[in-house]
Amino acid sequence: MNNGALRRPLTSQGEMLFMKKRTGEQAFGLFSVAPAFVLVFGIVLLPLIQTLLYSVQDRNLTSSGSGEFVGLSNYASVLGNPDVWSAFGRTAYFAAVSIAAELLLGTMIALLLNEKFAGVRFLRSIIILPWAVPTIVNGAMWKWIYHPEYGALNALLTQLHLIDAYRPWLSSPWTAMNMVILADVWKMTPFVAIFILASLQLTNKSVYEAANIDGAGLLRRFAVLTLPYLKSTFLFLIVMRTMETFKVFDLIFVLTQGGPANGTMVVNYMTYVKAFTSLQFSEGATLSYLIAAFIALLTFAYVKGFGTGEAKT
Repeated sequence: MNNGALRRPLTSQGEMLFMKKRTGEQAFGLFSVAPAFVLVFGIVLLPLIQTLLYSVQDRNLTSSGSGEFVGLSNYASVLGNPDVWSAFGRTAYFAAVSIAAELLLGTMIALLLNEKFAGVRFLRSIIILPWAVPTIVNGAMWKWIYHPEYGALNALLTQLHLIDAYRPWLSSPWTAMNMVILADVWKMTPFVAIFILASLQLTNKSVYEAANIDGAGLLRRFAVLTLPYLKSTFLFLIVMRTMETFKVFDLIFVLTQGGPANGTMVVNYMTYVKAFTSLQFSEGATLSYLIAAFIALLTFAYVKGFGTGEAKT
């Protein structure tokens, strides 16, 4: 009895010391991550909240800019603006053409780099370089290439006798948009190729060897074996690249600034123009949340579709 009575206070005292030590460790942990929380709140959460408030208030300095609550009238005004729908249409065209080209070229490059030949490792290491170049630098480089007087593109096409005289490639809306797409394809195709190559590296080589023994040609092996295997990779790349193309800004800013004649005015660049050039903060905030809503829906559709596909397999 005496020994038990003596042990209980000691045990309680040990538990108290353990709890104090644990509380101190938790407090130190919270103190350590507090700067990160403050940084995330100041850089991410606070601007999100402020932008949301601007989207339901009158913050357009071109009008009264009183800051009063207007509800969803900004959203109705933006969605009723034909210029906004034109910008969405240009963005959709930019996304469709660039993603299609990147998937086609990326697949071809990945299939080439998946083979065994001399120098393939070197090619795999340098193929990522265009993607590693910052987009601002990429845009500046292509602006020099497209220069109407001493651009490399004009010089090359003239020497190949494909054009008779130098052309201002960024002077017409249709041509300018396609030139911007070309610059985007050059930068992002290596990224797409690396993703596809990574998937190809995981394929079962024995299946291809058996198909080769059975006499299946290159195109048939690709259609029957490779293409179905890459389906989930293609879906992921399409969704991810669609989200990125709807956020394109810096390439447009460097090359065309939305011109000529709004020919390259995509929706994200229009958000910048509305907010920081026209000082229509409410419309800019509303556009940014509409873009975010579209990207969120696209992400949800991908996650749901991918989950359904995985369940079926």
